[in-house]
Amino acid sequence: MSTDVDEETAMSDHRKLGRELGLFDTDPLIGAGLPYWLPAGATVRHALEEYIRAAERRAGYRHVYSPVLGKRELYELSGHWQHYSDDMFPPMSLGAEQVVLRPSLCPHHAVIYRSRGHSYRELPLRMAELGGMYRSELSGVLGGLTRVRAIQLNDAHIFCTLDQVADEAGAALEMIRRAYEALGITPARYRLSLPGPGGKYVAAPELWRRSTALLTDVLDRSGLPYEAVEGEAAFYGPKIDVQVADGAGRESTLSTVQVDFHQPERFDLHYIGPDGARHRPVMVHRSIIGSVERAVAHLIEEHGGAFPAWLAPTQLVVLPISGTELAGAGEIVRRCDELGLRAELAGPDHGSLGARVREARLVPYQAVLGAREAADGRVALRLRDGRRLDPLPVGEVLARIDALVKSHSPELWDAA
Repeated sequence: MSTDVDEETAMSDHRKLGRELGLFDTDPLIGAGLPYWLPAGATVRHALEEYIRAAERRAGYRHVYSPVLGKRELYELSGHWQHYSDDMFPPMSLGAEQVVLRPSLCPHHAVIYRSRGHSYRELPLRMAELGGMYRSELSGVLGGLTRVRAIQLNDAHIFCTLDQVADEAGAALEMIRRAYEALGITPARYRLSLPGPGGKYVAAPELWRRSTALLTDVLDRSGLPYEAVEGEAAFYGPKIDVQVADGAGRESTLSTVQVDFHQPERFDLHYIGPDGARHRPVMVHRSIIGSVERAVAHLIEEHGGAFPAWLAPTQLVVLPISGTELAGAGEIVRRCDELGLRAELAGPDHGSLGARVREARLVPYQAVLGAREAADGRVALRLRDGRRLDPLPVGEVLARIDALVKSHSPELWDAA
């Protein structure tokens, strides 16, 4: 029994599938923990990044860009150097200065916030970035896309008043729920990550008490079941971690929501309140899909490469039965291009119809075009789940697929 489970797990391992499907690969000349993305994988990544940026825009986030390098003093001020330097790359000397590859985006966002004055009327101020960061992971823990040294993080920081924290953290949990629904991901559990013994945490008992109470209240109000676990907090504060599990049951953190009183103090952040005085904002850290690398790794394993239609590298393959229908098939691909759908043509030169259908088994939609369909302006649609639909007008088929893709629906077909 265990052998069967082990074989099944190996077959679904994202490292094996990712290479077989041409999504990503690694090379010792580039280095361990530094995967590169092939065209199909880059397409998945791009679709995922477009989805999260659009979701953030709708939720009132403002996007920024910040550099992947910072002076050592920046991370000394944030506390990363004192509490997190073991996971950082060594500093590089530039003349009299030392610069570091950033292990986190939050110090940069704190600096961006304090670069301008702010009124209470602007809060909550939601700042988001899909940005690169670097972790000096040991070679023994690196693997595929789940543990890498160069990370593209879906990160955001909300600067708000104390009274706004609970609503902002709750809204972030709702964004995570909607994203998981679109991605077809089921959380393994929700974890309230608390500090544990040891000196890796900021010594500020009152701030820890306040932030823990806030996150506990958010989880209780959400109605989500959760477990409190010591030793998993960030060095500056507790967090809500959304855990996912692979086929072998191994857990990893994909999404997080954190409350931070520490860095606003360290960076002397403030806003002008209705009383005309300076007040300290609270910083809510949140990541909806976590690192793009880990998210894609989990999606590969969760779906076995059969991604939701909106995320699939190829969304529709057009299969003309003979060379006579090639021109009509090419026209369907052209119409897909105009709609923004990712379509490919697989003609008779690619083999028999059966062979082409098998080759495209992971593609959500297969449009078969025979002489009768071509004459009537129709296609016979096969869905990836095995359903075969009666021939439908090409325009109707493309419009319905386009609507499902644009709505990020996890469903393959709307029967209405």
